[in-house]
Amino acid sequence: MQINRNFLSLKENYLFATVGAKFTAYRKAHPEKNVIKLSIGDVTRPLAPSVIAAMHRAVEDLAHAGTFKGYGPDQYCYGYEALLDSLKGSYARKGVKLSSGEIFISDGAKSDLGNILDLFSKENTVLVPDPVYPVYVDTNVMAGRQVLFADATEANGFLPLPDESVKADIIYLCSPNNPTGAAYDRAQLKAWVDYANKLGAIILYDAAYEYFIEDPALARSIFEIEGARDCAIEICSFSKTAGFTGVRCGYTVIPDTLEREGVLLNRLWARRQATKFNGASYISQMGASVVFSEQGEREIAENIRYYRGNAAIIADCLGKLDLRYTGGKNSPYIWMKCPRGMKSWEFFDYLLENANVVGTPGSGFGRNGEGYFRLTAFATEENTREACRRITELLDHHE
Repeated sequence: MQINRNFLSLKENYLFATVGAKFTAYRKAHPEKNVIKLSIGDVTRPLAPSVIAAMHRAVEDLAHAGTFKGYGPDQYCYGYEALLDSLKGSYARKGVKLSSGEIFISDGAKSDLGNILDLFSKENTVLVPDPVYPVYVDTNVMAGRQVLFADATEANGFLPLPDESVKADIIYLCSPNNPTGAAYDRAQLKAWVDYANKLGAIILYDAAYEYFIEDPALARSIFEIEGARDCAIEICSFSKTAGFTGVRCGYTVIPDTLEREGVLLNRLWARRQATKFNGASYISQMGASVVFSEQGEREIAENIRYYRGNAAIIADCLGKLDLRYTGGKNSPYIWMKCPRGMKSWEFFDYLLENANVVGTPGSGFGRNGEGYFRLTAFATEENTREACRRITELLDHHE
């Protein structure tokens, strides 16, 4: 018996597990301290009332023999028609027409970002931006693929564009980006689409934060870009859009004409899911099915405005301290330059010990993240304001 030794090439701990362990250790050592977490992208606002009502109805369905649901429908990989119709309507309002068979319901974007790799040979070369959400890299390292990096730096606004000298088979893009908060405009996305089509590559497009986009110059779906149906798979989630981090529901869109080596990727994914996945729960799907209703969109927009307000509070705080940052607009993330030339983990410890505020060290997202720090807008407004007050007091006093 042999283990998959590719796992031994990973860092010992997942980034957010390390942050969590440090947070827990500090709390245990200092139980009297009120530590504020602006580190992980977990939401704090309650689910929208219409979502709660739909989930209650779904629970009631399960209480009666006549309406009971077991396994989900076989067609479209266990997505219920109500949810598929809702998603088609949402995409139509972005100018994107989809069929039900192009939408695959999942238990969240993180799962599909890793699982989608089942469709591709381990011989493929992968291109990811650096810094980057660790899942993109780790899942490919686990499979033994070669991973190349597109440098995202302050010089290019943390939005790298294609390098014609680099040849890749699988390209990860996330816009608005995690961790930097930067977002591609349509012209920049078109450059990536043209590059992928020229190479015959596949773009795996993470659109988990698309609902934070306010600027009409920015696309909310890769399929708004001409040519994307020939090269892109879009992976999205209700976690940030509707607060489903604990509910678990997402979706992946694979155009029914997208093919490589004469094989339709849509059918490959359907076959994979039928074998390895039994679908998201009926309760979570019914809750998700009303998110993009007229009432649901009004309600989730209120929560999104709340988090945008938190992002603006953090951005204003950093601006007054004259600290460089990206994000804070069209994104729930703020990517700041560490003060006084500090390293990322050095600033993490400094902020935790002196201001009792937790963020995420930029170096955990890649080589280009060293010297940067990520803060999130998902705390309560009260905690966000208090964290900013502490940060201001600390850095004003020690600068």
